[in-house]
Order: sequence, then structure tokens, then C-alpha cells
Amino acid sequence: MNERLRRPPAVPLVTFDPHTSIWSMADRLTDDWPRHWTGTKMALYAVVRVDGVGYRLMGGAEWCPRAAEQVSLSVRATTSTYVFRCGPVEVALDFITPLLADDLDLLSRPATYMRFTARSLDGKPHAIAAYADMTGEIAVNLPHQRVFWDRTEGDGILTLSFRGEDQRVLETAGDHRRIEWGTALFAGRSGRVQGSIGDIDICRDAFLTTGSASERGLKPAPRKTDYNSDAVLALTFDLSVTPDNATSETLVVAYDDEWAIEYFGQKLRAWWRRFDNSGPLSLLADAFREQDQVMARATAFDESLAAQARAVAGEAYADLLALAWRHTLAAHKLAAGPSGEPLYFSKENFSNGCIATIDVTYPSAPLFLLFNPALLRAMIVPYYSYCASPAWPFPFAAHDLGTYPKANGQTYRNFDKDPGQPILETQMPVEECGNMLILIAALAQVTGDLGDARTHWPLLTQWAEYLAEHGEDPGEQLCTDDFSGVLGHNVNLAAKAACGLASYARLATQIGKDDAAARFGGIAKAFADSLLARAKDGDATRLAFNQPGSWSVKYNMVWDRLLGLGLWSEAERRRELAAYRNRVELYGCPLDNRSTLTKPEWMLWAASLAEDPALFADFVDRILRYANETPNRVPLSDLYFTDTGRKIGFQARSVLGGLFVGLMPAQSG
Repeated sequence: MNERLRRPPAVPLVTFDPHTSIWSMADRLTDDWPRHWTGTKMALYAVVRVDGVGYRLMGGAEWCPRAAEQVSLSVRATTSTYVFRCGPVEVALDFITPLLADDLDLLSRPATYMRFTARSLDGKPHAIAAYADMTGEIAVNLPHQRVFWDRTEGDGILTLSFRGEDQRVLETAGDHRRIEWGTALFAGRSGRVQGSIGDIDICRDAFLTTGSASERGLKPAPRKTDYNSDAVLALTFDLSVTPDNATSETLVVAYDDEWAIEYFGQKLRAWWRRFDNSGPLSLLADAFREQDQVMARATAFDESLAAQARAVAGEAYADLLALAWRHTLAAHKLAAGPSGEPLYFSKENFSNGCIATIDVTYPSAPLFLLFNPALLRAMIVPYYSYCASPAWPFPFAAHDLGTYPKANGQTYRNFDKDPGQPILETQMPVEECGNMLILIAALAQVTGDLGDARTHWPLLTQWAEYLAEHGEDPGEQLCTDDFSGVLGHNVNLAAKAACGLASYARLATQIGKDDAAARFGGIAKAFADSLLARAKDGDATRLAFNQPGSWSVKYNMVWDRLLGLGLWSEAERRRELAAYRNRVELYGCPLDNRSTLTKPEWMLWAASLAEDPALFADFVDRILRYANETPNRVPLSDLYFTDTGRKIGFQARSVLGGLFVGLMPAQSG
């Protein structure tokens, strides 16, 4: 195969964080309204009049039935570009969200550039008027909620805004939710754009008829967002072209949530808003002032990432990582902690809504280890104090810190509803201990910083002791693949325990605790040898030690190669790879013998157990084929069937950061 990204299941448009995350879930931008990652409509609309003839660029056909011909679509890491033919002119529409991981201020800035560029196709001048609008759906959780609107002008920027009537700031938590506080912003440069706040029907129809938006007929605020008589924020501007020159104009879609996360009862600001003088005016001023520089940096990053991916597994890998970049980062929120430190919170989208889940951080780690390890540290720092506190009375690491956006303590499986009941079967004790130790060791390897290990050594030791006692042959419990249910004697979980103990031993060596290094390093190697002795079964290794004839993908073993832990020989890891070749289906390799379900990040981890460029490229091709052909038009799901391409549940989740594993260098043991 030689796959390329032909038809993304969903295209990122405006992607800041789990609350403000807008996608096109159709083949063409004119086929449907833009939608939140949950599928709820968050309408953006765009039309151009070329020599008096209207063409719809974005949104449904209710107001402008003539759709522009979509000529092409490209998705790069920070930019989605649609190109349309509108009679005698070509119009390109770029959505640029510069989520650059090495710049926390820019990463946190909730601003997407919408750039319109027109050029003549017939060598003649053409009069082009352009119109774009936003509805109040972006500022509410449910469409029956009401919004106010406003218009401001200053510092050369014209800003239109929506704000929900009931500012329920951080009052509720959950999965299938959008934001219901803060202010949605739609802005352009004064003198170059005209702003109108109008009735949705009259405003849109007026532009098609006259080339100008209208505020006639607007009913008083507040208005519900689900009525056809609701308000729109409309920006209009001139895109007229001459035969020799293209014309361009840039708008900004932004969202000021004012308060981002509740952290053990304390409200936290988004990172960009951590200073007293930061707010919507400074947000937009910075975005427009730095526009050229930021766009250039975004383009340079897109090209650099594509080149890195291409060198590993060709154009298919470049396409896959481009699709995964905004997808991964927009499933997080970067906040300023109580002491001003960066804290980075993930959300388990369409899983259970948990915030800061360690076994979601674990698979996403390759992206952050490669592009900014400080963000990975900002994900795990909150666990040190929580797991060492009386609020977490167990010897193993916690699963999560709450339900997004409230990080007030674990909520997974209602562990605290009846403290007298055993919880091991409904928790992930081996999973999370292994995850934490591996992540801490990986951070130390990449950064050379052992401060966390030294400071929190008693806690790390507690987790290592737990793995030493329970990890060789784990009892009945969940692992990160909890959709498959409780499983005892899980071989993949035993592999994680071995890697976790070896990671702890590595840290012990690095901070001069030689006795601990020798003891736990020996236990880790004994676990690894025991795993092979009891789990090898034909050409594969078993799913569970007590299930002859079973098999599973041993993605956890990848850390042996990435960290150079020396647990399994190259020959044994290659034997594993050979077993996966024999089980590949149309859209990839199943996780195990129980079904055809797979997870794309685990597939690429499994393909990275040893250097095998052909197998890695084949798995990339199959994942990209799934992206092109899945019937589920949602932000790429990380749980699907390898024979049908249909997904289950998960979508728009941060775990796709694990697809970047192919860029990570191997270490010798």
C-alpha cells in the first residue's frame, strides 16, 4: 500500500481545548455546519460574492444554495486549507491554530486565524465581497441557553462577541459538554473589515442581495441560540482581485474562558491569562500584532514535522502525524498552577470525561517527550502531592484527578463511594504504578533533570514495592484497555511492571542509590525472564498466562528499546513483530484474540519493538486507510475494528500523541 490522507474523518478548524474544539465532519466544508468534537453544531458560516454572484464556502445550504466547488483540502500540523473555485476566481480558506509545543504562551493562546485569499483564474479583475459569521452556539453548552452580544473597537481591532446569560463558571463537570462561561470573540482589523450583529436570516440574506450585512430586525438580547431568529456576529470585507495580484484578509476566532480549571477547590487561570493585565483585548492585540511571525513559525513547524515523519515512513506518516497534532494538543488545557507553575490537564473525550488520567498521559507521551518534555512534567506533577496525601489512601498510583474541568481528586469507578469495599478489580493498580515510573524515567532521560525523582523518592519507592509484590503475575484488575474488562494474569500488564521496575532501578542508579538499583533491577529482569518462560505460545506470547492459545500485542515492551532497559533480547522482540505480521487485517492488527478491536497508537508502539521499517510503514498505511475509509465522521477515534473500520466510543482523545513514537530514538541497554 501507499496511502495518503485523501478524506480525513474530521478536519480541525478552531481547536483550543476540550471546550472550544470545532471541526468539519464532512467531505466538503459546504456539506454541513462546523461542529464541536462531540457532534454538537457550532456554526461558522462563510460566503463570497464574485461579481455579484454568491458562493457558499462554509456551512449549510439554507441561506446560500450555491456551493463553491471545493478543489482541494490539505491538513498540516497547525493548518487546514480549503481551496475553492468560485466561477472565475479561486478562494483559499486557511484555519491556522498555532499550537506550538515549545512556546507555552502561544500554545495556550485561544486564537485561530481564518485567512481568506482570492486570486483571478481568467486574467481579469473581479469584484469580490466576503462575509463570515459566528453564532452563539460557541458560547453555550446547550442550544436553549441564551446569549448577550457586544461590539468593541480599540488598538486597531474591531471585535464582536457573544457571552452566555448564565455564567456557570466551573460549576459542572462531565464528558459530553461544551463551555457555558466566558466570552466568544470574532475579530478583524478596523478599517479593513466591517462588523455587524444581526438577525441570522436578515443579515445573511442581505449580504447575498446587496454585498453588505444588515442589523435590521435584530431582536433584543438575550436570545436563545437554537432559534432561526437568533443573532450572528458578522464580519464583511473586500477581496477584489486584479489579474496580477491575489488579495488576502485574516480574521480571528478566539475564546476567553476567564477561568479554566478547578484544582482541589481553587480556580485556575489559563496559562495565557495568568497575569492581571491579560484578557480579551490583550489576547486579540497579541494575535494580530504577531500574525505574520506566528504564521511563519507555524508553517516552518508544519514543514519540519512533515520532513521528520517522511524520513521515517514516507508521506503516509507525515499525513498521519499532521492529522494527529492539533487533535492531541486540543484535548488538553494549559493552566497556571497555585504557585504559577504550568499544569497541563488532559480530558478523556467520549471515554468517561476524566481529567488528568495517567493512562491517557502514558500513551500520549512520545509527542511531548519529543517536542516539549516540560508539558509532560506539567501533566504528572499534580499526582505527587495527591498520591502522597490522605485523600489517596492506597499504595498504588491514582488513575485520574477528577472529571473535567474539576481536578479535585479521583472519580474513576466511584472508588470512594464505599471505602469498605475492595477496589482492586475495578482500578488499575499495576497499570498506573508502571505508567508513573516509566514516564518519570523517560523524562529524566530526555531532560537530564532528576529533581522530581530525588524530591519524591519515597513515593516512587512505594510504587516500585507495589509492582515488585504484584506485578509478575497481576491479579484480576483492569489495564488501560479497560473497554475489554477485568483480566487476571495479563501478560502485557506484567511487561509494564517489568519496565516500571527497570525504570525505577535506572533512576536509583542516577541518584546514587545503588542498593535499590541492584535489587529492583534484578527483580525487573527476573520478571522479564519469567514472562517469556510462561507466556511464549507458538509464534506469539499469550494474552494471559493461564490462557493457552491466546495472544496479544505487547505494546508496553516498547520502553525496553526506547529507554535501553535491557530486559528482552532483540531476537525476542523481533519474534513478537513476526507474530503481528501473521494477524494483520485490512485496517491494522487487532489488540488480541478476543476481537478485531485495535488502538492505532498501540499498533505503532508494537511496530517499534525492534527496528523494522517495512512493518512500521505497513501499520501506518493501514491506520491511514482507516482514517480515509471509516464510516464514522468524527475526530479520529483511537478504538476501532480492524475489519470494518467502525469505531467504538472514543474520539478526539489525546492518546494519538502516541503515534509519534516512530520519531523517538532507540537506546542501547
